[in-house]
Amino acid sequence: MKQLRFFFFMIAIMTLTAPSTLFAAASPPTKSEATWRQRVSTGTDVTSEDIAEEIRFGREVAARVVARYGLSEDARLMKYVNLVGKALALSTNRQEIDFRFGVLNTAEINGYAAPGGYVFVTKGAIDNMQDESELAGVLAHEMAHITERHVVKDLNIKASDDSASSGLARVIGGSTEVARSAFSQMVDKAVDTLFKDGYRREDETQADKDAVLTCAFAGYDPSALVRYFERLSAAKGKQTEVLDKTHPSYETRIAWLKGVIADGNIDPAAYKTNKDRFENVVKVTK
Repeated sequence: MKQLRFFFFMIAIMTLTAPSTLFAAASPPTKSEATWRQRVSTGTDVTSEDIAEEIRFGREVAARVVARYGLSEDARLMKYVNLVGKALALSTNRQEIDFRFGVLNTAEINGYAAPGGYVFVTKGAIDNMQDESELAGVLAHEMAHITERHVVKDLNIKASDDSASSGLARVIGGSTEVARSAFSQMVDKAVDTLFKDGYRREDETQADKDAVLTCAFAGYDPSALVRYFERLSAAKGKQTEVLDKTHPSYETRIAWLKGVIADGNIDPAAYKTNKDRFENVVKVTK
C-alpha cells in the first residue's frame, strides 16, 4: 500500500507542476494524418457508472501489479514517464479516462495495463530502450488495451438489455458478500491475463496497431516499436520470459506493425524520436 500511495502522490504532484500539453511532441495533423487516424477504434459507448466501476476495478488490479514488483521511487523518471504518457493520452479516444503511469522496479522487460487508466512499464524495459519514441510506443500499446476495454470485454461484463443500471456496477459495485466474491474473482482473472494467460491474439494485434497510430498522431516516430521488438527478439532470455509467454512472437508483431505503417502511407522520418531528452533522463537514473 505504501508503494501505491507513493504512485498516486507522484501523479498529483505532476498534475500540478507539469501540464502534459507542454510536453506533447505533436504538430497539427495533416489531411493525410486525419484520414488514417479514423482507423483507430472509436471504442464502446459506456455510462458514467460503467466508467466509475471500471476505474475502481482497475485500481485493484493495479494494486496487485504494484504488490508483485514494487514501484521505482525515482521521482525524476516517474515524472518523465508520466509526461510522455499524458502527451499520448491527448490523442486517445477515451478522454473521460485520467491515465496514470508508473515504473515497476524490476529488471524484467514488460508493460502492463489495468482497466480505468493504470499503465505500467518496467525499469528493465526502459533500460533496453534507446529513445523517447520507443517509450511512447510501449505506453501507447498498453493504453490501447485500456481504451478498447480488452479486459472488461474479455470478462463479458456489460449492461443487460433489460436494466438501466450497468452490469459492471451491479456485479462488482455491490456490498454483499456475493458481490465482493465476484469482484475478487474477476480481479484474479484480470491478473491472470496480465501475468499468465495473456490477451487474445486479436487484442494484441489491435493494441499494436492503435499504438502506431496514436504515436504518429502525437508526433512520435511510429516505427519505434519495430526497432524495439527487433532488439528484444535478439536478446531473448530471463528478462523477456513473461513477455515472450504472454504475447505473440516478435516476428509476427513486427510484420503487422510494418503493415500498418505501409497501409497508412506514414513516413517515420517525418516524426520525432527525442533521443537526447530520453538519454538525459534515463542515463541519469541508471
